[in-house]
Amino acid sequence: MALLVRRLVQLYVGLALYGLGIALQVASGLGNDPWDVFHQGLSRRFGLSIGAWIIIAGAVVMIAWFPLRQRPGIGTISNVVLVGAFADLFLWLLPAPDALAGRWAYLIAAVLVGGFATGCYIGAGLGPGPRDGLMTGLAARGHSIRVVRTAIELTVLAVGWLLGGTVGVGTVLYAVAIGPLTHVLLPRLTIAPRVPEPAPEPEPACAV
Repeated sequence: MALLVRRLVQLYVGLALYGLGIALQVASGLGNDPWDVFHQGLSRRFGLSIGAWIIIAGAVVMIAWFPLRQRPGIGTISNVVLVGAFADLFLWLLPAPDALAGRWAYLIAAVLVGGFATGCYIGAGLGPGPRDGLMTGLAARGHSIRVVRTAIELTVLAVGWLLGGTVGVGTVLYAVAIGPLTHVLLPRLTIAPRVPEPAPEPEPACAV
């Protein structure tokens, strides 16, 4: 029970921090990660908040899991609902940086927070995010996971840019840094399942 509570706490801390990372990067105005270029483009073109589009896109992507025979967990559903809500909350709370130094501080913090948050929610082991599940589901059909991820992210980046999402140095920095950060942090944040202790062997019967 204690292990489950720890995993849930880590999951929800990770999702909150992921929303904070998105908000910091969007507020920096220096370029979003590919999916948030897409979400921001939808927001600018069709209305609704960025967070609302994160939720809508996440739900649509999760529905696309079913033909791929992927099974969502509580972490998947929580990701769909909460990341967008936290992103909108932090975008409302964060002051907009005017100076370039402040915008860079937001961007660097966004990448670091995003890497830590990714390690938290994946390491909790309660289900991948909807976008990660789409990637692994397609890769399981015999495609390279690197090729699948690159194709998906280039597609959403291009569509988001055409819709008016912000592409810039932050987009490149996120793409370059998030993989190494996750590689370093994920093993440290992964909660291993508890292995039950083996039952003691019976003592040999004493000869009479």
